[in-house]
Amino acid sequence: MSCDCCKKEKALEKLMRLEPEKTSQLVAFIDSLPLGQDVDVNRGHLIETLHKAQGIFGYLPQEVQQVISERLKITRSEIYGVISFYSYFTDKPIGRHKISVCCGTACFVKGSMRIVDEFKKQLNVQEGETTADLKFFLNVLRCVGACSLAPVVMVDDQVYGKVTPEMVSEILAKYRD
Repeated sequence: MSCDCCKKEKALEKLMRLEPEKTSQLVAFIDSLPLGQDVDVNRGHLIETLHKAQGIFGYLPQEVQQVISERLKITRSEIYGVISFYSYFTDKPIGRHKISVCCGTACFVKGSMRIVDEFKKQLNVQEGETTADLKFFLNVLRCVGACSLAPVVMVDDQVYGKVTPEMVSEILAKYRD
């Protein structure tokens, strides 16, 4: 049987072994926060810590969540609740290129689900998954605020408007190499 302090050290040690530079960045960021014994005060830093951690690691794996939990003195279940609530956060690896298909009302009416289906077919993934080669991540959004361009697809920060299923292969070709 191991004590809580041993378990905590193991999570940090494991992450340091896997990603030493990234872990050091995260720990330095968390240590710069005005944290204390009051969990409510620490909870106020959770979103910014998750943003920073995802920016560093690209996603929020269990080991990262555990280190954040230990440093902020917030339960893992609460952290996971925040991660699963906000669509920005993910606990799965994201491909190098993030494809987001808008399925808000205007895009949906103009056939965005056919576009999603075509991306799924060509990439051999489901919504919320990354391709085996880690090149592409397929995401569905509820609205990107570009309704006049419906249906809309975003790849990273590039916006494509009035997309048809036939355009999917052309869009993917730009990012394959």
